[in-house]
Amino acid sequence: MDREKIKKAVRLFLEAIGEDPERGDIKDTPARVARMCESIFSGSEQKAREALTILKEEKHDEIILLKDIPFCSFCEHHLLPFIGKAHIAYIPRNGKVTGLSKLARVVDILSKKLQVQERLTTQIADVINEVLQPRGVMVILEAEHLCMSIRGVKKPGTLTITSVVRGLFRENPATRAEAVSLIKGVENR
Repeated sequence: MDREKIKKAVRLFLEAIGEDPERGDIKDTPARVARMCESIFSGSEQKAREALTILKEEKHDEIILLKDIPFCSFCEHHLLPFIGKAHIAYIPRNGKVTGLSKLARVVDILSKKLQVQERLTTQIADVINEVLQPRGVMVILEAEHLCMSIRGVKKPGTLTITSVVRGLFRENPATRAEAVSLIKGVENR
């Protein structure tokens, strides 16, 4: 990441909107934004597949579900965040399971780059499918897009929900319904 280019770009942006980049309160803004970019776009320099490791052979062959994994990504169309939660379910094949934190790390890595929610959902499912080769995988993302909340139609609180369903979750409606009920049902406690 080129910190100096980011600082120059932010300085030009401040000038373009009529601000004085030398004004005391915003003089350090270009440097702050450059540091922020290194954090919020760090996924561009990481490989999500490397985050998933297979644990020793386990005998578990039922649904494994992580729900409400928080994430924040940036819309590539408006450079505004979309913030939400991810739900990941998979059914292991031949005992291939991964650490629970590894699934959350995949979400984190893939969301920390310019994205669209549809692609992000697919990329998460693709990584899990490729590395773990499960009998089924389902990824659901729910997010509020600030490009809809603070500009354009100005509809704060509107959620966009995307899903990718593969393997047994696609082939067997009962398996899919079980996973969806686990996501929905437990949150009402």
